[in-house]
Formats: sequence, C-alpha cells, structure tokens
Amino acid sequence: MRHTSFLTATLLSVAAAFPVLAGDDDAAALCAEAEQRYVDIFGEPSSAAEGVTVVTMYKYKFCPAEITVPAGTTVRWVNVEKRTSHSVLSPDAGMPESDRAFPEEVIEFTFLEPGPVDYLCGPHWESHDMIGMVTVTP
Repeated sequence: MRHTSFLTATLLSVAAAFPVLAGDDDAAALCAEAEQRYVDIFGEPSSAAEGVTVVTMYKYKFCPAEITVPAGTTVRWVNVEKRTSHSVLSPDAGMPESDRAFPEEVIEFTFLEPGPVDYLCGPHWESHDMIGMVTVTP
C-alpha cells in the first residue's frame, strides 16, 4: 500500500513538472480522431491531398496546431466537425477572417513570406483557445 502511494506521488510530481507531456498525449489522441473523421469523409488520409498541407479543425482545435511549410505552400483547413463552423484569420500574414467553414468545408491560404505566423479561429480563439501556428521556411 505504501509503495502504491509513493508511486502515485512520484507520477503526480512528474506530471506536474512536465504538464506538456500529458497535453501532448491528449492532442495526439484528438488529432488521431480528427484524422479518422477526415478519412471517413474523404475516403483517404489527409496526407494524400495533393498540392496542399491539411490542418483539420475538430473539437475546437487545429490538428496539428503547429506546422512547418516552405514558402509558397497552400494550407487547407478542413472542418471535420459534425455541427460546428469555424473561420481562420491571421493579421500577421495579412489574412482577413475567412467565411465560416461548416462541416466538410475547407478554407485555404497560401503562405508566401518566411517566418512564424500565428492564426486563430475567429469565433473560438478566446472561448476554446483555438489557435495555431505555421512556420514558413524560405
């Protein structure tokens, strides 16, 4: 019994010291669900989309939340939710807020300038922390 509580205390202290690790597992599981929704909708994995890099929008998150792409890449955000709509905007990249993408709809933007670009979902960035980042390489 004492060994179990020591182990539990140790695990809790490790989790407190590295909260990102637990969050990474949650994000990975959520993004795996999002990818499965994408496959269910489009019949192939998001990696099969030609000429674009796909980011899914699912359960008020971008999957993956951070990507790195070369300049000139078009990012396609795909709403794989069942009911909720999302938008994408990035003042840093000169990207005005898009129209709302309803389930199974897409938003696209081509990144031309190198550097880090934060973006967000207009209606959900404050209430659900729906924020992402594209790092554009030369």
